[in-house]
Amino acid sequence: MKIEINEIAVPELEFGGIGTFGDPKVGLKEAGPFDSRFGAAQLKELRIGIVGTRDMNLMAKHWIEKCQHEIPTTMKNFIQYPDWGGFENIFKATLNTNSFWTHEIDDEQLSSAIKIKNDNQRFETVLELFNEGLRRISEIENNRPNVVLCAIPETVLEACHHVERKMTAEEKTHFKKVSNLNRITNQLNLFEEIIESELEEDLLYRDFRRALKAKAILCKIPIQIGTNRLFEDRKDNQDAATRAWHFSVAMYYKAGGIPWRMKSDSPDTCFVGITFHHLKTNQKAIVKSCLAQAFSSDGEGFALRGGDIPFNPDKSKMVHLSKNQAFELGLKIIDEYSYRTGLTPKRIVLHKSSLFNEDEEEGFRSAFSSIPIIELLCLAPTSFFLLKDSDYPTNRGTLCTINEKSYFLFITGFIKQLSTYPGPHIPRPIEIKSNEPVDILSAARDILGLARMNWNTSSITSGQPVTLFFSRQIGGILAELNVKNIENIPTSFRYYI
Repeated sequence: MKIEINEIAVPELEFGGIGTFGDPKVGLKEAGPFDSRFGAAQLKELRIGIVGTRDMNLMAKHWIEKCQHEIPTTMKNFIQYPDWGGFENIFKATLNTNSFWTHEIDDEQLSSAIKIKNDNQRFETVLELFNEGLRRISEIENNRPNVVLCAIPETVLEACHHVERKMTAEEKTHFKKVSNLNRITNQLNLFEEIIESELEEDLLYRDFRRALKAKAILCKIPIQIGTNRLFEDRKDNQDAATRAWHFSVAMYYKAGGIPWRMKSDSPDTCFVGITFHHLKTNQKAIVKSCLAQAFSSDGEGFALRGGDIPFNPDKSKMVHLSKNQAFELGLKIIDEYSYRTGLTPKRIVLHKSSLFNEDEEEGFRSAFSSIPIIELLCLAPTSFFLLKDSDYPTNRGTLCTINEKSYFLFITGFIKQLSTYPGPHIPRPIEIKSNEPVDILSAARDILGLARMNWNTSSITSGQPVTLFFSRQIGGILAELNVKNIENIPTSFRYYI
């Protein structure tokens, strides 16, 4: 067995000023957010709406006010957990709230809703109380907020974290007919036409956070969910400075800003991640293909829905797109990228957690026939380990090549800049696979860079490339929207994270 070990340099990040940085916190502190390069186009003001009960709204406003100022860290590792410098000092923008943008949920109404015994009715009633606030704020015609903070009390999370319901006898009969026909035809559109039902399609499993984000998407307003763990100092949560860093980065991005961008010397590249979300309703079991994208031209990302795939329990758990679905999805990718950047990508890199089969490869390559460079990569999870003669685990960026054909990349691990490994478990690499020869060093650098493009946190790495991480995140949200066949929904990531 031939084993080769290389350490890949993690791509630097670009911010508002000159130079590049390895740590998002350092870059923001020293050079400001990336979009400050654009002068007048930079986000100058964050108008924050708030939806919650009276007490939660007061806590949310107090927390926002606290983030305006410097907050000293209480952590021992000052490099990993630095002081918070105050929002305006870091982002060169102001945080503003207004009673006109604040919706107060009646305490008695919420208390009564939480006491409803029927799980589904309780879930839907509480969800609607928050949705009413989102709707009212979204209908403000002039100077409406660009992001809403939903202040959710712990009682809501305890009572409505998720809900599962069982099918009725009528629904089970209908579901069985659909499933049997699905085994025979394996064509979703065919059995949907043959078997008609007056039953309203409904998800059997729902998550409150995802459902609330779906409601916000319909209102076309990004939201940030805040709980007592964000607003309050506790022994079992992160210190206030760290919470302020994470919260502020997320709010800045969701409000329309660009905190940082991955530095890349490659041509205009569109990075795509494809994952599959299993969805079961009272009428059918299908698989939704979800797609998340991030591209290097300006750091923006967007989400697109793929086609429906009939779930067939007689077949392997491995799910694939048909040739036509891959082709149509490929065209959507190019159209959305061109719409957002005004350019056609010169390079498209597709990431999937399973190998592309013949139909998928042919469909995508046909759709991308005008694109000079196309890379189809499988990024598979592994149980592979490397042990290092050290007190710390394998370094982040380590690439282990076995027999010149198997490639294992450590996205997480010991980080020299922090002088520590910021993780709870022994890091495991992903395996990079491709059906054709690929520049493995270039692919590894891209993957390491994409693991730093999570604007929902200020951490130095999220542990997964944004392509796959976000596409998994949006699956449940798209399910809430897909089940009602809602079209023309916003595609920007800021609505989904």
